[in-house]
Amino acid sequence: MIDYLLVIPARYQSKRLPGKPLLDIKGIPMIIRTFNQCNKVVPRNKIIVATDDKRIEFICKKNNIKTIITSKKCLTGTDRIAEVSKRIKKDFYINVQGDEPICNPTDIMKIIKYAKKFPNQIVNGFTQIKDKKSFYSPNIPKVVFSNDNYLLYMSRAPIPSNKKKSFSKAWRQVCIYSFPYNALKLYASVKKKTTIESIEDLESLRFLELGYKVKMLKMSNKSIAIDIKEDLLKVRKLVKK
Repeated sequence: MIDYLLVIPARYQSKRLPGKPLLDIKGIPMIIRTFNQCNKVVPRNKIIVATDDKRIEFICKKNNIKTIITSKKCLTGTDRIAEVSKRIKKDFYINVQGDEPICNPTDIMKIIKYAKKFPNQIVNGFTQIKDKKSFYSPNIPKVVFSNDNYLLYMSRAPIPSNKKKSFSKAWRQVCIYSFPYNALKLYASVKKKTTIESIEDLESLRFLELGYKVKMLKMSNKSIAIDIKEDLLKVRKLVKK
C-alpha cells in the first residue's frame, strides 16, 4: 500500500528574516499556521516538522505537533527532508515549506492525489503570475515547462523573456512538492550544491542537473511564500481580513 509523510522543513536562521518560522501572525507563530493549513487535509500523524532549532521544536511540541531535529549542515530544505527519509521510510514525501502559512489545502490534496497515482515522480506546483512586480522580483522563482507540463527551467530572473525584456506571460513556483524516496536518496548523496542550483539558489534545479524530470501541477494563486518583510506584512493583512 502506498504510504507518505508530509514534512514541513523549518530553518531558524533566515538571512532576510531571522527566526522566520516563529514570527507572529495575528497571535500564532508562522510554523503553527503552516501546520494548521496542512492539517485541514492531512491527518496529524502524517505530518512532521523538520527543524534544526530547539526553539521551533519547543513551540511544535507545545502544540502537539510531531517534530524531528535535523542537522544544521543541511544545504537546503530538500536535504532536510532527505535526512528525515533516512529515519522514516515512506514511498513518497510531501514537502510544504514552513514559510507558507496561508498555503491552500486544496493544492496540497491535489499533489497528494497525483503522487499516489505516480509515486515515483517528482512533483511541484505552479501558478500564473498576474503582475509585473512579481515577474521582476528575484524573490519569486519563475518556471517554464513543456507542453506536457514537465519543468524545463526555473529561475529568479524574469523568464520567459523577450527582446524588450517586458512582462508578457509567466508562471511562478508554488512551494508544495512530492519527492519519491529514491530521488531524495540520490539528491542527498550530492554533498554540495550543483552548479546551476548554486548560481540560482534554487534547490529544485539539482534534480534537473541530476537528470530527473519534474512534473508541474497547476495550483491556485492563494499561496504567499514569506521571504522578506514585505511578504510578512502582506500575509498579516490578509489574515486580519
